[in-house]
Amino acid sequence: MDDRILVTQSSMPSYEEYIEAIKPLWDTHWLTNMGTYHKQLEAKLTDYLGVPGLSLMVNGHMALELAIQAFGFPEGSEVITTPFTFISTTHAIVRNHLKPVFCDVNWEDGTIDESKIEELVTEKTVAILPVHVYGNVCNVEKIQRIADKYNLKVIYDAAHAFGVEYKGKGIGCYGDASVFSFHATKVFNTIEGGAVSFSDHKIYDKLYNLKNFGIHGEELVTDVGANAKMNEFCAIMGLCNLKHIDEALANRKERYEYYREQLSKIPGIGFLEQRQGATRNYAYFPILVNDEYGMSRNELYDMLREHNIYARKYFHPITADQACFRNKYRFDKLDNARNLSDRVLTIPFYEGLEVEKMERIVGVMGEKK
Repeated sequence: MDDRILVTQSSMPSYEEYIEAIKPLWDTHWLTNMGTYHKQLEAKLTDYLGVPGLSLMVNGHMALELAIQAFGFPEGSEVITTPFTFISTTHAIVRNHLKPVFCDVNWEDGTIDESKIEELVTEKTVAILPVHVYGNVCNVEKIQRIADKYNLKVIYDAAHAFGVEYKGKGIGCYGDASVFSFHATKVFNTIEGGAVSFSDHKIYDKLYNLKNFGIHGEELVTDVGANAKMNEFCAIMGLCNLKHIDEALANRKERYEYYREQLSKIPGIGFLEQRQGATRNYAYFPILVNDEYGMSRNELYDMLREHNIYARKYFHPITADQACFRNKYRFDKLDNARNLSDRVLTIPFYEGLEVEKMERIVGVMGEKK
């Protein structure tokens, strides 16, 4: 018997529901190129996320890469961003022939430290690319004020923030664009997928060109583009999962509250804070392993693994310290980012996680000595 507890598990509709939903594809044989289900999902997500406009993509990384490209920044320009993120965020900047400038993060919630952004602005700066890390909302007001002062674009990596609202507005309404990931590990998934939300509908046309080879008709190609379209099987998975998203979030909330209550009793286990006025989507359960715990984060990680409990050092190391980026780009001291990276651990968390398994995880963490 496999008694492993994995860090996450994909949300899925019932087998019967999905099979029934994909049956029409055998009649139409229309599997890609923005078919009926692609269009349905794009419309439903625009409504659910409360955003002015949205463009579906094959995955979250391509959504971010093409969102950056859509703004047409000059090659070699600088983008101020966070090093406390998945490597995709930084890759998307560099693959657009731009230079990331790494800003430290807030210790309280892991989001970019808005008080340090302005000192990193130069004549080469064209944009700010913050991350709503673990679904924790950045200081969008302060970031926007800096952007307005220096005429910069703001592109949010909202891969973790599906369904989050801030002050009554969908998180994708802030900045010039926001990028979502619908990867299988996310709160909402389309197996693989992503999207860009925006307020300026001119961006939609640019994204369409970029994700569809710039094709406009059988004999007309107006722009150089890539292939980043979502297929119909993925779109149907998204439509099915969207029907159950409220139930999924409710289940995640129950498990979040259980963990929070139980782990709060263990000295040395800390938690990140949430910005006032923001809702939660319960995407992850990160903990901070502090000195009082009597064991380092790495030691706890190893101990959990010995008990077949698979946690994740998410994010470690920070992207600025990865081999492909180390010492290549400007940064400030990054003390908070590195400290968080050495202490943070995301423990197993998903909507179907059984109480017995959570009890086992808490028990192992509480009986460490």
